[in-house]
Amino acid sequence: MRWVGHFSGGLASWMACKRARGIYGDDGVLLYADTRIEDQDTYRYLPQAAKNVGVPLVVIADGRTIWEVFKDQRFLGNSKVDPCSRILKRELLDKWVTENAPSDVIHVFGFDWSEGHRLERMRKRSAHPELLVAPLLERPYLTKAQLMEASRSEGIEPPALYKLGFQHNNCGGGCVKAGQASFAHLLKVLPERYREWEENEQRMRDFLGKD
Repeated sequence: MRWVGHFSGGLASWMACKRARGIYGDDGVLLYADTRIEDQDTYRYLPQAAKNVGVPLVVIADGRTIWEVFKDQRFLGNSKVDPCSRILKRELLDKWVTENAPSDVIHVFGFDWSEGHRLERMRKRSAHPELLVAPLLERPYLTKAQLMEASRSEGIEPPALYKLGFQHNNCGGGCVKAGQASFAHLLKVLPERYREWEENEQRMRDFLGKD
């Protein structure tokens, strides 16, 4: 295994992995960490995107949802501190790579042209920064609309959340890191899902005895 694509289930990571295959060849995998609360259409998109890239898709999961992690950690995740992403994604992905990939495997991330700071931050913490790459930081730069158009041109309908106006395809549109504007949009277009999140948050407040 020469490279592993850290696949978020979004358009940017799909395109980053397509570029990675063109650069590094066929000896790669798409690695996806399932939080168990994703939008249902994500599970339609994942195998289609992997087939299009042309490398195997590996789906892993801790087994807990974000709400179960919050309860176990006795902490309600938010835009500044995200135990959900750390436990259900980053640590789980790192563990899989350590156990299944060679030490010199190339890590591919779907950061776009506006997110170079995220790659630099990761490289500063890494013992091997040269192994961390983000192909969408290179030209040609692509907007979200261009990524959607590219996906459709390849015969893959983009994930439903994008068509509903979300900027991401994480946690069913209710990513705790997304901010107030994203949750206002969730309330507008998916009120039942917003209500589910609201009820889960209230259960956490009751469980912790804190507002």
